[in-house]
Amino acid sequence: MNRSRHVARGPRSFLSRRGRWRAAALCLAGAVVGALTQAPATGAEGAEPAPVACPSALAEKATCYTGRDTNGAYYAIAIPEDWNKSLVVHAHGGPDLGDGSDPERSIGDLERWQVMVDQGYAWAGSSYRRGGYGTRMAAADTENLRRLFTEEFGRPQRTYVHGQSWGGNVAAKVVETYGGASGPYDGALLTNGVLGGGSRGYDYRVDLRVVYQYYCANLPRPSEPQYPLWQGLRPASTLTTTGMRARLQECTGYASPPEERTALQQRNLDDILAVTRIPERTLESHLRFSVFTFRDIVHKRLGDRNPFTNEGVRYSGSHDDEALNAGVERFTADPTAVRDLSYDSDLTGKVKIPVLTLHAIDDPTAFIEHEAAYRDTLTGAHRDAHLVQTFTHEHEHSALSDSEYANSIASLDRWVRTGDKPTPRSIAASCATFDRTYATGCFYDPAYRPSSYASRVRPRPGGTTWPAMTAAQEKSWSRVEGVGIAP
Repeated sequence: MNRSRHVARGPRSFLSRRGRWRAAALCLAGAVVGALTQAPATGAEGAEPAPVACPSALAEKATCYTGRDTNGAYYAIAIPEDWNKSLVVHAHGGPDLGDGSDPERSIGDLERWQVMVDQGYAWAGSSYRRGGYGTRMAAADTENLRRLFTEEFGRPQRTYVHGQSWGGNVAAKVVETYGGASGPYDGALLTNGVLGGGSRGYDYRVDLRVVYQYYCANLPRPSEPQYPLWQGLRPASTLTTTGMRARLQECTGYASPPEERTALQQRNLDDILAVTRIPERTLESHLRFSVFTFRDIVHKRLGDRNPFTNEGVRYSGSHDDEALNAGVERFTADPTAVRDLSYDSDLTGKVKIPVLTLHAIDDPTAFIEHEAAYRDTLTGAHRDAHLVQTFTHEHEHSALSDSEYANSIASLDRWVRTGDKPTPRSIAASCATFDRTYATGCFYDPAYRPSSYASRVRPRPGGTTWPAMTAAQEKSWSRVEGVGIAP
């Protein structure tokens, strides 16, 4: 079921529309107060894009616009002076947890991904119509922005969708929902993507939530109202992220040098990390997701139904596995909640256009095994011929080398234009050309292949076959009234 409400305006002339906005941008250049990094005026939803000052690095290279679409999603657009007539539509990560669309988000994303504009591509990014979880909603808002761009500035010769982190899941959903063989998208670039989908992609955070509580017993404390841990946090709780960090520190001393931790703190920390296989440097961010984002998913999106399970999971690696497995909280998912989360975020592998992925091998947030899940998803759907995966010896999640981003979009574009499918080795070899411009390094490992998702994340019963949602299941579920997560 497609719940999106698309932008629907009549077609406009590319030359007259773009020329009009370029003239407006020139006339208003001296009157624009502040830079693009400041929030745009809210204005009326569905108003035409307003010219604004570009980020300083693009000031002499592009014309920039902001606006708000008919669903209330803020967006930012940049068109380079020397435009190559191709468009990159960006899907951001998160999800952010605010109630409404964040006017700053797409602006910050433009600054962060300005390498695409620097390479000659027009760029458009949506903040999505609201915060909170909703992969299909975010995919619809991404597609709405592509349509808006086309109506205002003309149809690009080629259009690519790019997503990083959870945005990789969103962009992959865009590919499957809107990216048919004759559709508007020519290719996709997925970087450090959460590609295991929602029904399995957060299992290691489910494990963290229960293992943490077993050792720490302070989320909730015994003196506080109790709630099942699959909720993440009880709906009425006033706990803040600062308060959560304080409790994590109290239990593990994670923010202190090892020599300042108590013996119990060190043992708690060692056990939690060993059992969950989560890196110490991202323990806090993973726990934050398993508390606050789980609350959003369960309470706001699924009507307090439980989509998570840890039945049948055997935890190991602690100083006393027998006691851990006997004492850890167990729960079983509501099948309708699993269905709705799966329908919203799982991937079928129904891919008909070129997809290139780029992923740091030591990504501490979206583990590299997400790429194995995506590979197996496309293989299970007999669509892996459309996929090329590349891996780098980097250690970050939120940003990779600009040289690699520029090389990746160029490699995808060349694949689309020529029909010649690249290899990880050929992509690695072409990076040096871009590194002469950006000097941020090329760290490819063309021979690397990630192990299975189950090698990193303890599978639930029946959770080792991919796709997690078949195309037949998606079609069947789409006929269920109210299926999925509402926009």
